[in-house]
Amino acid sequence: MTAWSTLSTEQLSALRERLRADFARLTSNRLSLDLTRGKPGAAQLDLSNGIDDTINGDYRSREGIDVRNYGGLRGLVEARELGSEIMDVPATNILVSGNSSLSLMYLAMETALRNGLSQGMTPWQKSGRVRVLTPVPGYDRHFALTAALGVEMLNVALTDTGPDMQAVQELVRTDSSIKGIWCVPKYANPTGCIYSDETVRQIAELPHIAAAEDFIVFWDNAYAVHDLEFPPLKLASLFEAAQIAGTQDHIVQFGSTSKITFAGAGIAFVGSAESVLARLEERISVMTVGPDKLNQLRHARFLLGRVTEHMQGHAQILKPKFTMVADKLESALGGLGIASWTNPRGGYFVSLDVMPGLAKRVVALAKEAGLAMTAAGATFPYGLDPEDRNIRIAPTFAEPDALEAAMDVLTLCVKIATIESMIDQ
Repeated sequence: MTAWSTLSTEQLSALRERLRADFARLTSNRLSLDLTRGKPGAAQLDLSNGIDDTINGDYRSREGIDVRNYGGLRGLVEARELGSEIMDVPATNILVSGNSSLSLMYLAMETALRNGLSQGMTPWQKSGRVRVLTPVPGYDRHFALTAALGVEMLNVALTDTGPDMQAVQELVRTDSSIKGIWCVPKYANPTGCIYSDETVRQIAELPHIAAAEDFIVFWDNAYAVHDLEFPPLKLASLFEAAQIAGTQDHIVQFGSTSKITFAGAGIAFVGSAESVLARLEERISVMTVGPDKLNQLRHARFLLGRVTEHMQGHAQILKPKFTMVADKLESALGGLGIASWTNPRGGYFVSLDVMPGLAKRVVALAKEAGLAMTAAGATFPYGLDPEDRNIRIAPTFAEPDALEAAMDVLTLCVKIATIESMIDQ
C-alpha cells in the first residue's frame, strides 16, 4: 500500500469521502459488537465442563481432609502443587485462595501499606509519600487497585523485553518514595511482550538497589500458561532469581485458573517467602475461617499434571482469532504508515498504536458504528494516555464472525480518524 504521508491533499480528500461512505453503510446496519474485556469465550469454558465429575462423592483430599468443612487457610497440598505447576514457584511457597488473584493483589499491597508485608518491614504509610512504578501500557485493574489505596503511580515505558530497566533502576536508586513495581511478565497486558531473562534478573535485584528498604515487586503472572504455540516460550524463574539475589521476602507472585477453567469459579495463588505468606495468612484469618477447598480439590484433580494439555485446547480456539486480528490489521493498515500493533504469541490482548492524539476519536467512531472498545487511555494510570494513541484489542470472547466484523469496523475507524487529522493539519 502507499503510505498516506505521500498523498496529496486532493487524494486525501477523495479518499476521505470514500471512507465516509463506507462508514455510513456500517452505521446503517445497527451493529452490536464488543471487544472490551479479555474474557474466555464459551468454547473455552466448555473445555472444563468435566471438572465437577472429578469429585463424584469423594470429598477427601490426599491428606484425608474433608474439604466440605472449615480450615486450611494455606490451601490443600494438591492445590498448592497445581499452583507450582502454573507459576513455577515451589508448592511450599504458595498460598491458595478463592477465585480472584486480584483480591490477593489488593491484600498484598494493602498489607504493605498499613502493616508491612512481612515481620520487621515498616508499613509504607509511615514513610510519607508512597509511589509504585507502572510499566505502560499496562493493566487497568492494577491501576484502579493502586489508586483505590491512595498510592501514587509513576509511569515507565514497557519495551519488547519488559520495563525500561535503565529508567527503573535510576528511579528506584534515587527516590525512597518509590516502594514497588507492577509486572505482568509473560504476554503482558496489553502488548503481549515477554520479559527477557536479563530483565527478570534485574527485577529480582531491585530491592537491593532501591532507596526504599521496603521495596516490593508485584509479579502478576496472569498469562503464565496461556500460550498460542507449543512448545511454549519460557519465562525465566523470578523465584530462582530472587533466591540468588536474596530478595525473596520482597517478591510477591500471583496467578489463578480464572482463564484456564471457569473465569468466575477458579482458584487463585500467591507465592512468596514464608515470612510474607505468614503475614498474609494472619490477615486472611480475620476475614475467613477457610477457603473453598472443594473448588481447590476439583481443580487439582482436573488439572494437576495436565495443564499443558488443557491449555493446548485453549490455543486451538484462540490462535485462529489472533491470526484473524493480525491479518485484518495488516490487510487494512499495513504499509500506510498510520498505525502499529503487536503480534503476541500468547495471552489475551493485542495492542494497537494509532497516530498521536487519535485514540479517543477512533474509539468514539467505533462506538458510533456499534463497536464497543476498551476506553482509550485505560492502559495508563488514571486513564491518561499522554499521547492518546494506545488502543487495547480483546479478541477472545467474540465469535469468529463477530470478531471479523469488529476488526473491519475498527480498522475503518482508524483510517477515518487519521485522514480527518491529516486534512485538518
